[in-house]
Amino acid sequence: MKAILLTEHGPAEKLQFVTDHPVPDPGPGEVRLKVGAAALNYLDIWVRNGWPGIKLHYPHIPGADAAGTVDALGDGVTGWVVGDRAALDPTISCGVCVFCRSGQENRCIHFGILGEHLSGTYAEYITVPARNLIMLPGHVSFAEAAAASLVFVTAWHSLITRGELRPAESVLIVGASGGVNTACIQIAKLAGCLVIVVGSSDEKLAQAKALGADAIVRRDVEGGWSRAIFQLTAKRGVDVVVDNVGAATFKDSLRAAARGGRILTVGNTSGPVVEIDNRLVFGKHLSILGSTMGPHHDYVTVMNLLFKGKLKAVIGATYPLEQAAAAQRALEAGDVFGKIVLEI
Repeated sequence: MKAILLTEHGPAEKLQFVTDHPVPDPGPGEVRLKVGAAALNYLDIWVRNGWPGIKLHYPHIPGADAAGTVDALGDGVTGWVVGDRAALDPTISCGVCVFCRSGQENRCIHFGILGEHLSGTYAEYITVPARNLIMLPGHVSFAEAAAASLVFVTAWHSLITRGELRPAESVLIVGASGGVNTACIQIAKLAGCLVIVVGSSDEKLAQAKALGADAIVRRDVEGGWSRAIFQLTAKRGVDVVVDNVGAATFKDSLRAAARGGRILTVGNTSGPVVEIDNRLVFGKHLSILGSTMGPHHDYVTVMNLLFKGKLKAVIGATYPLEQAAAAQRALEAGDVFGKIVLEI
């Protein structure tokens, strides 16, 4: 089968396109999926580059997101037949620990993500636990489902489940173009909130506005963007800040929050080590909430909103599988608004 393989860490050139990789067989409780589309996440870049302590089994197939058709069933699988269209929840869990049994699979003691902790979705065929699949309606394309899965469950869990977002609250989203942020814009608007977006370019901010943002602020605005947020909010600040940038922005995010505000983070594209002025945290009664992925019930909830047309996947570019390296370079460059999808 066709697949993208990684045999060592490094730049995008380390991604190898092959046509003769073995087709996997589903084990007990697993389904083999014929992949129609896979989507990129910045996680793919981090895995490719590597970090201290990461352990990959080479050759490694990158990618967390996919949608396609059921191709084969492992022993014990019920509720699916060959040919069914399916979307894939990329959170891997054991299903038996105390967290899994309480519906908190993203806190599983054996938690994993496809493409990071085990081989992923940049391939013609993959095997996954049947419990990770949901039926994909015919009117939703494989590309849309793949583009939505990881970022929408991440955004929903952080904003709605962890952040307990309430109608009429104000939400600041730091970054206009990433997949999680474009999902957060839509989810916050669906929840009835005022949405402000900070972005790096007029073009990206205009696209954020088209998605529903009520106000937009350039990251390089004179006087700094956290000061601009205070001016926009009559020096009150915002109730919720979504900051997945990390090192470069976290200090300003604390400053932009209102008294009693919540800072939500699910990532750190500019670096993991942040500086915190603790006076802001205790003086303003701030809460810093971390969140990773989401449990399966959150995945089902948010994907059904997508299927009903209340949310939409934002696809900025598509590439064929063999151009995965070029697709990752585009993601690294930050030139694409929304998600990049590999069509397989």
